[in-house]
Amino acid sequence: MNKNAATAKKTAAKAMESPDYLRLSLAAAMTLGLRQGLFYRGAKLHCINLLLTYASGCAARCAYCGLSGMRPGEYRDKSFIRVDWPACELDDIIERISTRLEKVKRICISQITNTRSIKDTTAICGKLRRSFDVPVSLLISPTIVTREDLTDFKAAGADKIGVAIDLATPPLFDKYRGKGVGGPHRYDRYLECLAEAIAIFGRKNAGSHFVVGMGETEKEMAEAIQGVQDMGGWTHLFSFFPEADSQMSDHPLPDMDHYRRIQLARYMIDQGMVRCEAFAYDENDRIVEFGLSAADVDAIINTGEPFRTSGCAGYDGEVACNRPFANSRPGPDIRNFPFRPEASDIARIRMQMGLPYEPPEGCWEDDD
Repeated sequence: MNKNAATAKKTAAKAMESPDYLRLSLAAAMTLGLRQGLFYRGAKLHCINLLLTYASGCAARCAYCGLSGMRPGEYRDKSFIRVDWPACELDDIIERISTRLEKVKRICISQITNTRSIKDTTAICGKLRRSFDVPVSLLISPTIVTREDLTDFKAAGADKIGVAIDLATPPLFDKYRGKGVGGPHRYDRYLECLAEAIAIFGRKNAGSHFVVGMGETEKEMAEAIQGVQDMGGWTHLFSFFPEADSQMSDHPLPDMDHYRRIQLARYMIDQGMVRCEAFAYDENDRIVEFGLSAADVDAIINTGEPFRTSGCAGYDGEVACNRPFANSRPGPDIRNFPFRPEASDIARIRMQMGLPYEPPEGCWEDDD
């Protein structure tokens, strides 16, 4: 690339920065008609996921993240949670949402670790709330957010806060997000910021994401989830999925039975059905009993609810931020269901967990 072309590229990138421009998840772009495509099994997204964007990118170096400063390439070209996030002008996004209000039940603005994103998050949130009566969540970067910023976010109209702790233990957090990768994040600050958000926004209006498959045991993840619940927060799960060219591009996906047990544990803890201290574990800290009767556990599994995507609800009380196929490819081995699992899905889930199952008549039969 010659010098003039390189300069033109940098100028174009700088021109498409927040607050005037935002990146949208591929699913959100499809929902707003900015990208063509169909969702597997007719899944629908009801939350428009937005991401702040700057030519200078994100200052964090998280080993598993597609937006990491350690991942090669221009920030605007980097995928995030496996998919492209095309950039679009905020005014165009607002116009498209206004013509699709029956589809949009929530908007989520995700920060990156860039100090410019504090002021811009407040401005964008306020503009969205003035444009229509759709609730707005914020996924924040505690490393750069102060308690005063949280107060400003609430005043701008945000009603929920997400803090992506991601790692179940302080050593794992430090290894993949902090000193281990030369990154700026600190586990204690993330917990402190979550506590501040719960205090300001109220119980169950702030919570944390966790990523399963980063080297944690099932006991460690259950204890982390219980800790957030005890603080007054909620939790959402992702299954690790490697981003190409990231530092963890060769890291394996967690085993399906491992993920399913943690999904079930999270659901039971967050629903207040049982505490993690009631679980029984084997010698490898895998959950072998959930502290309820076998009949009760079976009944919970058979609802399919523990295996649906957990996320912020829309104005109707149903999960709006269901991120279709964000942590697994579309297909029969969906990890987070963006819709209510059917009988055949539940039969497969039971098989994945090593539990007895009877496929409904006319359903698939596993060949393994």
